[in-house]
Amino acid sequence: MSERAVPFHCPYCGDEDLEPYEGDGGWYCRSCARAFKLKFLGIGVTR
Repeated sequence: MSERAVPFHCPYCGDEDLEPYEGDGGWYCRSCARAFKLKFLGIGVTR
């Protein structure tokens, strides 16, 4: 398994003031006080 994905900015406000948050893939933005989770879905996945 590879390292977890690290976001470069908050998807809500665009700020870069992020810290890991509760569990796997969770991130917390200190600027807008929102928490979000990243999830890898795959490469070249088609339906």
